[in-house]
Amino acid sequence: MLVQKRLVGSSPGCANAPLINIKVSHNSVYHHIPIPSVSTFGDLKKILARETNLEAKDQRLLFKGKEKGDDERLDMAGVKDMSKVILMEDPASKERKLFDKSKTHDNVKAHDAVLNVRTEVDKLSHKVASIETSFRNGIKIAVKEIEVLTELLMKELLKLDGIEAEGEAKTQRRIEVRRVQGFVDILDNLKSQTSTNHIKVAPTVLTTKWETFDSGVGSLDAPNHTQTSTKITKDWEQFD
Repeated sequence: MLVQKRLVGSSPGCANAPLINIKVSHNSVYHHIPIPSVSTFGDLKKILARETNLEAKDQRLLFKGKEKGDDERLDMAGVKDMSKVILMEDPASKERKLFDKSKTHDNVKAHDAVLNVRTEVDKLSHKVASIETSFRNGIKIAVKEIEVLTELLMKELLKLDGIEAEGEAKTQRRIEVRRVQGFVDILDNLKSQTSTNHIKVAPTVLTTKWETFDSGVGSLDAPNHTQTSTKITKDWEQFD
């Protein structure tokens, strides 16, 4: 593939210097660059940065098998019209890009993981709201139900704790952690109040039972005596 652009260098004296065409090989692509002969390799890098989207600091230019410094002039290095220059990406730049790509991939995975937890927490939040509403309306709530829901929320909290994230994904994870902790606090408070209510109700229940028992004994004894007395009278009448 051939790419040709008419771009001029920026070194002093470039305007009056003769132009030379340089063939720059990069990733199986040839870039034909017209540039003043007195330009530096640094000037050539700036032009190539626009052509290849590879920053100048990440470029390595080789001429006749040797890497050239940014301050070296093309003509002084022996570069002539239609000379071939090889452009290579600095290995450190490649490693950095691979790392950034991997990091981006990991962040996407982390974001998806947080989103999955949020979906589950949304479902559990409806149950928390339902229990809270029932309690306020005086409906009796089973402690076991509160404990089970708390355990489910804690499992989601552990999932969040296991997610390694950076940037926005880390922010979203922190927000979700606080949200889950808020629901757990609500349930703990409801459990505490529910347990307290059970303790207060207990004496009343016991007193009611005793009153029923005492009343029952009185009602059972009286009829038994009456029935026995009547029975004996009838027997004596039959005997006579």
